[in-house]
Amino acid sequence: MAARKASDVFVECLEAEGVEYVFGIPGEETLDLNESLSKSSVEFIPVRHEQGGAYMADVYGRLTGRAGVCLGTLGPGALNLVTAVADAYLDRAPLVALTGQGDLERMHKESHQYIDVVSVMKPITKWNARLNDPSIIPEVVRKAFKVAESEKPGATHIELPEDVMAAEIDAVPLPRRKPVRPEPSARELLKAADLIRGAINPVALAGNGVVRGGAAPALREFVRATGIPVAETFMGKGSLEVDDPHGLGAVGLQSGDYKMAGFEEADLVLAIGWDLVEHSPGQWNPEKDKKIICIDSLPSEIDEFFIPEVELVGDIYHVLSRLSEECRHVPHSGGSQRLREVVQGRFAAAKDDDHFPMQPPRALWEIRQALGRNDILVSDVGLHKLWIGRMFPAYEPNTVLIANGLAGMGFALPAAIGAKLVHPDRNVATVSGDGGFLMNSQELETAMRLKTPIVNIVWENEQYGSIVWKQDKKFGEHFGVDFTNPDFVKFAESFGMPAWRCGSVEDFPRYLKEALGKEVPSLIVLPIDYSIDVAISEELGTETVAT
Repeated sequence: MAARKASDVFVECLEAEGVEYVFGIPGEETLDLNESLSKSSVEFIPVRHEQGGAYMADVYGRLTGRAGVCLGTLGPGALNLVTAVADAYLDRAPLVALTGQGDLERMHKESHQYIDVVSVMKPITKWNARLNDPSIIPEVVRKAFKVAESEKPGATHIELPEDVMAAEIDAVPLPRRKPVRPEPSARELLKAADLIRGAINPVALAGNGVVRGGAAPALREFVRATGIPVAETFMGKGSLEVDDPHGLGAVGLQSGDYKMAGFEEADLVLAIGWDLVEHSPGQWNPEKDKKIICIDSLPSEIDEFFIPEVELVGDIYHVLSRLSEECRHVPHSGGSQRLREVVQGRFAAAKDDDHFPMQPPRALWEIRQALGRNDILVSDVGLHKLWIGRMFPAYEPNTVLIANGLAGMGFALPAAIGAKLVHPDRNVATVSGDGGFLMNSQELETAMRLKTPIVNIVWENEQYGSIVWKQDKKFGEHFGVDFTNPDFVKFAESFGMPAWRCGSVEDFPRYLKEALGKEVPSLIVLPIDYSIDVAISEELGTETVAT
């Protein structure tokens, strides 16, 4: 085979990995790469800020299980990727970040725009490397994707020096192979089954791994077979159907959540796809007296409050299916429904709340009525995220997308674009606060250019609401949290998209229905009243454990 430009081989390797999109901003140091992309089957999507592109890649990875790819040039372009790369790392989303770099010959000294990006990326990636030699391109690309997509998935990074990508090489892509997952031994499986059969008050905690592993159907069958009730984390929402009688609700906002979901009385906790990044086990095992079965894709993290009796490491779907067969004939019953009753009771009552500016439960009730069970709601980070995580009903996995591990503001708009590209047949809506929305609002232009008809709902109160809530709780007053806004309707219209401002409770469902029927992106401004406490009830405790 004749020698070819290294950037052409690199792009061929991306094609071999099944890459559909690269989200990013080109730079002088990525000229060869972008020229090679222009001749390929990969669609390069220019974004308006590298962070937005990385969030799009993050959500593409979450929803497909295949690594999303983002691109920035050297220096500021690479550093602008960092927040969203870290989000993918902590929320276990497969992502490959590509960054340009200057020539190898100037990396040993001070140089224009040169930053040691490999060192910057080290703590927020599973693996990252600099392409020092063009001959290693096939190995490096294959490893970056394999590591990013293997359990627990996350971010990887490849740095592309300009002179390396312009070199001539003779190489071809390595074949793609599906990651291998281990299986627990029969002895461990039977030990877990004995613990389940012998438990008096078992309870399960379903986390991100259930959704990520496509294990919700197996969890639902396990619940039917055993009767064991299940609480969900914010990242595990939709693992059970919202009206499943074995569902205990979403836990992790207030210190009293676990008590009201029955964890205090539980003698056995099944941690299923649950991750310490989601929240501390000290919240549900404060006395360290629970027997624990850990069902996950990797051995458990070390924590004094989380010492499993049994670890069933492997494909979560398969492990749950085998446990269902072993435990089918000793069904359990029970579990405290108090958390679910309090939260869903408040949610159901919201339909009669005519207060304006709207209060969060009524706003979420209207959104739930407008969206189908497979449609997608993307939450930004702020006080509205706590309301959505606590209260918004999810019928299916990956229909409520939340930035949880890193919890960076500005997630929702670019994430929604990524979600719509993956699921063009579904409605996709966002809820952002007026604080977080402006952090990546430039991607409205990207949405319009791509014709991704997402509905952006901006809850407006001219404050950083979650910090107001926490300052008021701690000090009885708040400071440094107030700001003003542009006219969001005119702002959206300047991009050519339809937009509305709600002036009454009746406006919101009417505008939302109209927006969901359009074939272009749109925006709705909803004045919001956060005066009611997201804790809902004093029974749920005063200590906040979520952000």
